[in-house]
Amino acid sequence: MNQYSLSEWQQKAAALKLEGRAWIGGAYSDAENNATLTSINPANNNKLIDIADCSEADVERAVGFARAALDSGDWSQLAPAKRRKVLERLADLVAEHAEELALLECIDMGKPIADALAFDIPETEHCLRFYAGAIETHTDEVLPTESHVLATVTREPVGVVAAVVPWNFPLMICCWKLAPALATGNSVIIKPAEQSSLSAIRLAGLAAQAGIPAGVFQVLPGQGQVTGQALGLHTDVDCLTFTGSTQTGKRFMAYSAESNLKRVWLECGGKSPQIIFSNCQQLERAAAAAAAAIFINQGEVCIAASRLYVEDDIYEQFLQLLLKEAKQYQPGDPLDPQSRAGAMVDQLQFDRVVSGVNEAIAAGARKLTDAPLIVNQSQGWYLNPTVLECDSNNNPLMREELFGPVLGVCRFSGEDQVIALANDSVYGLGAGIWTDNLGQAHRVSHQLHAGMVWVNSYADGAITVPFGGRKQSGFGRDKSIHALDKYTDLKSTWIDLSH
Repeated sequence: MNQYSLSEWQQKAAALKLEGRAWIGGAYSDAENNATLTSINPANNNKLIDIADCSEADVERAVGFARAALDSGDWSQLAPAKRRKVLERLADLVAEHAEELALLECIDMGKPIADALAFDIPETEHCLRFYAGAIETHTDEVLPTESHVLATVTREPVGVVAAVVPWNFPLMICCWKLAPALATGNSVIIKPAEQSSLSAIRLAGLAAQAGIPAGVFQVLPGQGQVTGQALGLHTDVDCLTFTGSTQTGKRFMAYSAESNLKRVWLECGGKSPQIIFSNCQQLERAAAAAAAAIFINQGEVCIAASRLYVEDDIYEQFLQLLLKEAKQYQPGDPLDPQSRAGAMVDQLQFDRVVSGVNEAIAAGARKLTDAPLIVNQSQGWYLNPTVLECDSNNNPLMREELFGPVLGVCRFSGEDQVIALANDSVYGLGAGIWTDNLGQAHRVSHQLHAGMVWVNSYADGAITVPFGGRKQSGFGRDKSIHALDKYTDLKSTWIDLSH
């Protein structure tokens, strides 16, 4: 990472040329009714730019372009090797513009510039390269039948794909959906979150520069209840992929039923548990991981391990280690390369977390961290890392996703009890186990109701490994070769060769 100072990053941010228009049909475009939303820098509450607030008319226009591009075959029927080269070129451009894209994530969403440059942008680039390489490995099949029959299964683009993406990792999660959908020949419409649309808008220009044809990749910023709903209800959208809250995910399922039964892929909320068993000999490492699992990205992480269960025998010892680690995540200016946490994304999310903490304390939770929850400063939305001790899973903090730097801690006594506590949730996204007993690691991980389980680590991953959950955390899977199947239809062809 380039070791710029805070003032140097501030100068670079001030020099950015911001673009807030939608990308429709191969060009930047105002919303049809000229409506706009104001993009705010959460670090200082200053206006960044007005962004297009797309309406149903803009959705109609974009879907029309997407369908025409699909039918033309310029992308959908392009040889896989040629699609690969275009996606590789887009990955090159992301790498070339890494500082610009990282700055957009930083000022638009509030994440630390160090995290954006060291993680978000490299992961975005790697995702594009992975699916570029995967294009030519996604093979069709010839199936065994009688000798006079040729039976094949071919994979065809599902069609027009709408991707509704969240505000916490805007560009990375956008490409988790965009890259496999483009790789398999679809036309893709991205609806970025209202709070963090700038990087997706910029990516659209880079995609055109890379050679993606007009109409194949479009970006429609706007309000979820308007733009997102219109995409969900549109009968010419064949597939909708979504990352966000469970409540909104349920709406998209309903929209599918109300419209054309479009396939819907959901990655929704989480309330992930992390378990520290007394036989763990790596308590300092486990404490560091437990803190990172909830306080990185200001706790605005779907797989944040926001429930921590610590076995009785090591409870007090572990808490001291945890509280020491929590102090490392006091928030600072997102443009300061020394900041390990930044600003909450907006006033609404800030207020939601503050209200949730107050509710938890009113229900009996005890605050263990010394610093006040709210950082005392006049501008921006900053919260200190906060640890609350809870007597049981009945506390709302142990049940409801806050999406902020707040950790609920409970003690437990025994394997069976903690498995029951961990599974006592409507969510099932991730879970973590810290144990030095291999048998226990296998036994407990098998019994946890989660789409992803980490043993002696948390939230590690690779583009080759599927990402997704169970229960009300949804059933979609981003990342890995399996994601390609989400964006293709299987066609069985039976050819009688006897005549």
